[in-house]
Amino acid sequence: MTGSQGQDWASYQDWSPSTAGLAFVLIKATEGGGYVNPRYTSQLAAARAGNVVPGHYHFARPGGMQAQADFFLRKISLKPGDVLALDWEDTGVSSADKDAWIKYVQAKAPAHQVLLYCNRDFWLNRDHSSFAGDGLWIADPDAPAGHPRIQHAWVLHQYSEAGGIDRDYSPLSAADFAAWTHAKENDMAITDADVQKLTAALVPAVRDAILNYLEDDPTTSDNSTKRLAAILWDMGKNAAQANSWAQKVSGQVAQAAAPVLADAQVGQIAAALASNTAFINGIADRVTTDLAARLQN
Repeated sequence: MTGSQGQDWASYQDWSPSTAGLAFVLIKATEGGGYVNPRYTSQLAAARAGNVVPGHYHFARPGGMQAQADFFLRKISLKPGDVLALDWEDTGVSSADKDAWIKYVQAKAPAHQVLLYCNRDFWLNRDHSSFAGDGLWIADPDAPAGHPRIQHAWVLHQYSEAGGIDRDYSPLSAADFAAWTHAKENDMAITDADVQKLTAALVPAVRDAILNYLEDDPTTSDNSTKRLAAILWDMGKNAAQANSWAQKVSGQVAQAAAPVLADAQVGQIAAALASNTAFINGIADRVTTDLAARLQN
């Protein structure tokens, strides 16, 4: 068998389970509209430390699917290459409900693979759409690893629950599975055209953020145009300074970018601020004149 092994963890697993021999781990993050796995953060840290592909999953309960999806997305710590999944086990959650949750999360996090987890009974008898997002994670512990008793294509097979450990198998090798988790990212990369759109859209936010920054920093109390020019120069030429500045204003920047880019791209803006000289200088050039005029009034 040339595939790879993984596990799924929840609050009844250790705080820091072993990742030995694993290629991926999917961790329960949330349930319904208010529960957060108390061991989620610790278990996620263990997965990242073990250099396995992490996944985050939400256990759906009856109720608003969009609200549950938003709750889930707020509570997880998402990085490129992470997998997202819906755990569909509650009979009060319809096939249409699970479709709605997955499609909403796909739209909100388009750079990530979004899976459906369910058991064989749900898939064969409760599903009415054959929709599993970007892949089906099927639970069939009575079948040998890699041989779930369904006809539909699948990505993960939960084949064992022995000893209180949920074991999963992927037909992809560890390297191929990791590559698959990153497959959507090229479509979401910030392009030169995005840089131009961002430059135009973010000028007001950058201007206001720098003004706020100057007002909060006692070393720049004079609010001089000369000091502004120095800050903007540092933003363009010094990555460490730009990164420090980006951390201070990332909230304003992301808010301004949201109408321009997809949610997944907004998450890349702070990195762009710190490393994309053309982006930084483009904003700097357009902001300098505006700021100087405002400060002279």
